[in-house]
Amino acid sequence: MSMQSTTHVLMIRPVRFGYNAETAINNHFQQNIDHSVQEKALQEFDALVSKLRSNNIIVNVIEDTIEPHTPDSIFPNNWISFHEDNSITLYPMFAVNRRKERKETVLQFIRDHFNITEVNDLSFYEQSNEFLEGTGSMVLDRENKIVYACLSPRTNEDVLDHFCRLYQYSKVVFTAADNNGQLIYHSNVMLCIGSRFAVVCLEAIPEEKERKLVIESLVASGKEIISISLQQLHHFAGNMLELENADGERILVLSTQAYQSLHQQQIEALEKYATILHSALNTIETAGGGSARCMLAEIFNTPK
Repeated sequence: MSMQSTTHVLMIRPVRFGYNAETAINNHFQQNIDHSVQEKALQEFDALVSKLRSNNIIVNVIEDTIEPHTPDSIFPNNWISFHEDNSITLYPMFAVNRRKERKETVLQFIRDHFNITEVNDLSFYEQSNEFLEGTGSMVLDRENKIVYACLSPRTNEDVLDHFCRLYQYSKVVFTAADNNGQLIYHSNVMLCIGSRFAVVCLEAIPEEKERKLVIESLVASGKEIISISLQQLHHFAGNMLELENADGERILVLSTQAYQSLHQQQIEALEKYATILHSALNTIETAGGGSARCMLAEIFNTPK
């Protein structure tokens, strides 16, 4: 297993998935569609799980609970992250109803199946309205111990500093905006870091100094930069995740919408480093405002 990617992921199977008005305040990718959303999302979820497993990715699926109602539980990477030292971190969430996703049923499953040496619980920052939504807010270069983060109402620099102290990471912080000039709510919408490449929407970083800082950091850490446009960002082309299967092959996971937005040159650049796996997630993307990467919490803790 490489430092950057893992063979194990956690996924939460939805039972009451739907549009979340609390998160739509600053997630401008969401749309309120109300037609068979749960049923369609479940089909998309199961199809992605099936494709991952057929590519020898070990998928740990936990069925969500009806109560408390957590419409965004399908995106677990925002409230929990897993680390090579067998620790886990829990994060402060912007939306009050998303805080309920930190369910004991999920945590017990993790304790039962993986070694956990320490739980770093940062959720107390919610009391002071400071948030950091896991590997949505942060894109981790685990090998080089660098965290990339675009600041937003969901990504607070003080909490980010706390994470960096816990794991001895350095930070690259910037501001990013979509094609309407609105702040991008999560860094993983516009940036993906693989073992040897980085997919990034440089157009989304308006400040030249910050854009240069991101480029220089990625190049210095040995990543080939594959740039995507703002239009591709809006098709979730930045929301990818590199995994590694049981045979040691790298698999790059993204949605079909994201894949279809890519140009042939970009696809060829990516295929130098990983096998591309895409799955249709249109309902989840439209109602939830998140895509394939958001659905996958990578587990680096050793299995029991």
